[in-house]
Amino acid sequence: MAMSNLKAKLLEKIEAHRPRTTKLNKEFGNVVIDKVNIGQCIGGARDIRSLVTDISYLDPFEGIRFRGKTIPETFAALPKVPGKEQPFVEGFFWFLLTGEVPTMAQTQEVVADWKSRSAIPAYVIDVLRAMPRDSHPMTMLSAAVLTMQRDSVFAKKYGEGGLKKNDMWDPMYEDSMNLLAKLPPIAAYIYRMKYKSDIHIAPDANLDWGGNFAHMMGVAPPYDELARMYFILHSDHESGNVSAHTTHLVASALSDAYYSFSAGLNGLAGPLHGLANQEVLGWIQNVMKKLNNKVPTKEELEKFLWDTLNSGQVIPGYGHAVLRKTDPRYVAQNEYSKKHLPNDPMFQLVNMIYEVAPGVLTKHGKTKNPWPNVDAHSGVIQWYYGVREWDFYTVLFGVGRALGVLANITWDRGLGYAIERPKSVTTDMLEQWAKDGGRKGAED
Repeated sequence: MAMSNLKAKLLEKIEAHRPRTTKLNKEFGNVVIDKVNIGQCIGGARDIRSLVTDISYLDPFEGIRFRGKTIPETFAALPKVPGKEQPFVEGFFWFLLTGEVPTMAQTQEVVADWKSRSAIPAYVIDVLRAMPRDSHPMTMLSAAVLTMQRDSVFAKKYGEGGLKKNDMWDPMYEDSMNLLAKLPPIAAYIYRMKYKSDIHIAPDANLDWGGNFAHMMGVAPPYDELARMYFILHSDHESGNVSAHTTHLVASALSDAYYSFSAGLNGLAGPLHGLANQEVLGWIQNVMKKLNNKVPTKEELEKFLWDTLNSGQVIPGYGHAVLRKTDPRYVAQNEYSKKHLPNDPMFQLVNMIYEVAPGVLTKHGKTKNPWPNVDAHSGVIQWYYGVREWDFYTVLFGVGRALGVLANITWDRGLGYAIERPKSVTTDMLEQWAKDGGRKGAED
């Protein structure tokens, strides 16, 4: 098809503009324009401290802290599911909301509460079944969440009028609890409908949130233990990542939890965010294939990694925007795998990559962080347990991420945070300030 005049003209303008942005970023990135520099302005607001959350904090060297606790401290403190090693996800959510470690009785209250809210509305099933079966499962999950907006407690209360600002957290909490309770059965329904011949498994009233999810997926224990760990590890990563920031941004307009979280899921579906775990698994399998489907020697792996880097490609799962050491979420999954799947060839390869890749990346010199992130490990474990449908992995991420982002927007509403509205500038302005050596005065 011939390019239209409009499209051709747009391409011309884009190609003429690109060198301007490149020059600003490369030659004038450190020029300060208003307490931020040109590089930060062009580079996605990287490292600008302008968001507030007490739910979690990402330390460059300690990794994520949930309510001040490191990942090992969090797992050690929380009540464990009887007969299991992993904590209740329900108790973890109590902890995220309150900053206090719950008792077993308090944890069981959340367990019972979520069970009472967990039934999937029939109209959600109707919507899912009306979608083409080859729709991406993240599209299905986001659509299911958005469809449930009709039942939003906040939207109803706000529409009735008289809802005071200091009381707005209450219906946001109710929406969040209703949504969290329904996410595992919805995700499991999508999985069974798409990949398991549309044969579904009823929930078990005796099981907790993570355990019931594994049961409805049709994956035998100890997958329930992986589910609990996985959801907690993926729950929150402070506010600046795309899924958390998007959820916060949409909620700042007083949109309810359904509008907000659906938007966050759409951001999570991007290749630079939640899709990374799928890409890492594909790369690891490709490594195995190219190395004759066996665990290579360290020398063979080192040569392969250098060949990968020298060809202009990256080592997926390594590097992080903030972290400057091994991601503790990687470590938690690695410890789990050493216990439950020590002889799995792909896990053995993951371990060997961990031994070899940081040294190669350091010598290569083009990465600030040569250590693995959470995505370097997660897909391999799912594959081991038979969940081999790659495009479903981001749904798992989304179910876990709901815990953190919904806790955050409940607090946002409780504290009455303002609508988010950064100020924009033009390329002409940036070029002028670059020429002037910085922004002079305060025009607006």
